[in-house]
Amino acid sequence: MQKVDFSKELGDAFVCGCGRTHFCEVEDIIIGDHVLEQLPEILGRYEYKNICIVSDINTEKAAEIRLYGILEHAGIPFEKIVFQDTFLVPDEAAMGKLLIEISRDCDLILAVGSGTLNDICKFMSYKLKTDYFIIATAPSMDGFASNVAPLIVNHAKTTFEVGMPKVIIGDLDVLSQAPMEMIAAGVGDALGKYVCLMDWRLAHIIKGEYHCGHVEQMVRTSIEKVSSAIEAVVERDKEAICSVMEGLVLTGIAMSYIGNSRPASGSEHHLSHYWEMMALLTGKKIQLHGTKVAIGTVIGLELYDYLLKNRELVLKKAGRNPEFDYSDWMNRIKEAYGPAADAVIELEGLASKNADQTVRGELEGLMKHADLIFEEIKKLPSAESLVESLKLMGAKYKPEQVEVDDQTLADSIVYAKELRNRFGLLQLIYDLDMHDDAINHIHDFFERL
Repeated sequence: MQKVDFSKELGDAFVCGCGRTHFCEVEDIIIGDHVLEQLPEILGRYEYKNICIVSDINTEKAAEIRLYGILEHAGIPFEKIVFQDTFLVPDEAAMGKLLIEISRDCDLILAVGSGTLNDICKFMSYKLKTDYFIIATAPSMDGFASNVAPLIVNHAKTTFEVGMPKVIIGDLDVLSQAPMEMIAAGVGDALGKYVCLMDWRLAHIIKGEYHCGHVEQMVRTSIEKVSSAIEAVVERDKEAICSVMEGLVLTGIAMSYIGNSRPASGSEHHLSHYWEMMALLTGKKIQLHGTKVAIGTVIGLELYDYLLKNRELVLKKAGRNPEFDYSDWMNRIKEAYGPAADAVIELEGLASKNADQTVRGELEGLMKHADLIFEEIKKLPSAESLVESLKLMGAKYKPEQVEVDDQTLADSIVYAKELRNRFGLLQLIYDLDMHDDAINHIHDFFERL
């Protein structure tokens, strides 16, 4: 199988029709059969003296025999850091462990893994001003080529803008043997773009937020690549796995083009991040990112449909006079976020997302552009169609399947938006004072499944 050619996306900087200059710092992306054997040749282009390979007990098993053997056979020295966590959390403890164990002379961090290891190593390489390669062991998320790293800091999910890997390697022999749950998580992360792209359009239409049609089309191409491969993915077909990996990497490049995660992260991700934070605080099992995003997308699609079917009520509510009670909101945030509340309260102080003037402007924008907004919503797929796709892969599609109880689900619909200053579906429902009805609607929706 031929490797995917990303030369167009990784070429020189270009001035886009949106008015901005786009550029991706990644120098090479190699996805294909037996591409791990190309690593010595790739390393030979650089002059690294001290390579540090970072993995965990799961990802080391996926690639260690071939990877270590390939480097040793080529006479390339390296040191190893292996996280012993069964399920690694990207928090201060993980960052501290890596900082303690990594050599002062390390000039290349080479991660062997996927989501969490990629985020940890990308952040560390940025802080240490060290080059970074990623060898993917599962097509499980879209952050390989992005310039952001979501970490858990002070109990809160916080996204940091960082650098990018110089090289991304996806060996299909490794990727196709990843646990199906992780492959399905990657598909779920990709399909989540339906909601985040609608959120982005919503923010552009209502608030005049920057939007790039070229970047949006890149993400839509990613969605098409992944969605068309779902049936074959179940059979671990390498071409299908290649399409998933290519789509995920393409989305990461799209993020790097505009310098943040807006094209790939919206209300569906806010829900996922909130659930993860609550799981960490209560000692529950941490679920795969893409698995949670997929369920968040089911919710997002159903809530957009809820707004569409209640257009008359939406426009009536849009004429309301908002009255934000900061004291009451702060108490509710402390209850909903626990020890992570301080960061959320601080963000509101900086952004005034819920202030009367802000909300009034958003509601006025909704009324002014209602026809366009509802036409855009009509283009979305149904939540039921996404559920069927997830079922086909044996993937989870209900909150209860990821240990999200009714109260946490309700809190997330109301308060997950507070994690970011990013307008979208959840903020709009809050602005309209329709969150209680929305919660009941989602509860009834999942009861019917």
